[in-house]
Amino acid sequence: ALTFGLWFVFGPDPKLTHALVAFITVVVISCPCAMGLATPTAIMVGTGKGAEAGILIRGGEALELAAGVDAVVFDKTGTLTRGRPTLGEIVAAPDFTAEEVLDLAASVQRGREHPLAAAILARADEAGLGLRAVKGFKAVAGRGVRGRVDGREVLVGAAAFLEGTGVDLGPLCAAEGSASAVSYVAVNGRAAGALPSVDEIKPEAADAVRELVAAGLEVWLVTGDVARVAQSVAFAVGIPMDRVLAEVLPAGKVDAVAAIQARGLRVAMVGDGINDAPALARADVGIAIGTGADVAMEASDVTLVGGDPRAVATAIRLSRQTRRIIRQNLLWAFGYNVVLIPVAMGALFPVFGITLNPALAAGAMALSSVSVVSNSLRLRRFSLAGRSRARGSIAPLGTAAT
Repeated sequence: ALTFGLWFVFGPDPKLTHALVAFITVVVISCPCAMGLATPTAIMVGTGKGAEAGILIRGGEALELAAGVDAVVFDKTGTLTRGRPTLGEIVAAPDFTAEEVLDLAASVQRGREHPLAAAILARADEAGLGLRAVKGFKAVAGRGVRGRVDGREVLVGAAAFLEGTGVDLGPLCAAEGSASAVSYVAVNGRAAGALPSVDEIKPEAADAVRELVAAGLEVWLVTGDVARVAQSVAFAVGIPMDRVLAEVLPAGKVDAVAAIQARGLRVAMVGDGINDAPALARADVGIAIGTGADVAMEASDVTLVGGDPRAVATAIRLSRQTRRIIRQNLLWAFGYNVVLIPVAMGALFPVFGITLNPALAAGAMALSSVSVVSNSLRLRRFSLAGRSRARGSIAPLGTAAT
């Protein structure tokens, strides 16, 4: 309207014709197509590129939040370790047999999704055990389970869980040895046995941590396992001991994430289990391992289909590159309007006698949109490979730290 008025009052004859042409040229130039395309095109290409690498991102908000991550918190089981522990040699207390301990423990844990329960059930299924009826089943988050089998109260879980009920584990603690975790069994308040298991560290875990540290991020390990196990894993993959929190309950993982956020850092939580779901929801960006529990994936913003922890660094690099492309797009689109709207209004006419007609304005507008889309498509050349890719394997937990 201002352009039309100025040309109509001060422009050369025919005033109305010049005023209408300038008016239409400004309308065409100021069309915000490029600015409207700047963000969604980059996000669309970025999420598509992530999907090629097995990184499923829940829309643009998650992609942009991941670009600003300052710290990454890892759970241990199923995230840095394979999450498929194998049962070692069963230790039975006096008056109990290894077969009886396995039978009771498997019966109480039948149907659970916990990795340690899966290891116990796998051994029990091989021996045809663990099929007894259970009454009064109850699971204590992050600790263990209890139930009545043939009239006997059976507890299965961590040492702290059983000791908290008054059970004296005594010499059974020697079963820990090189095990990555131990499930203890108590019957009617008496220690019955120990079920040690070994969970291998993922061969890619050390590379994943190395890439994150190289990207300038804090890396933490927060786990419900005992300190000995947590420190051994942290040592093997390169996480500093002052960033290791062990024997943490699900609520404690939420507190740990909140404490890091309180320092002004944006936090990504990486986990795979039911116990990780609250922390995944609390974090700025929740990253679920696709081989884990469904509830963890439901609570997350990003899902890593293959379970490779190196994909965490890839997702963050992709997010940062997408954000960079968005900023370039916005700068181009905004700069285009800032420069050409005054030209369309006739700013060059008093000095150079130059005006911009609507046809050229339409061509410039189309070129701007094409430039933004083309710049977004550069993300398709994004390299999914990280800075380092180790070959070979890492020793099972228990030997890694020696």
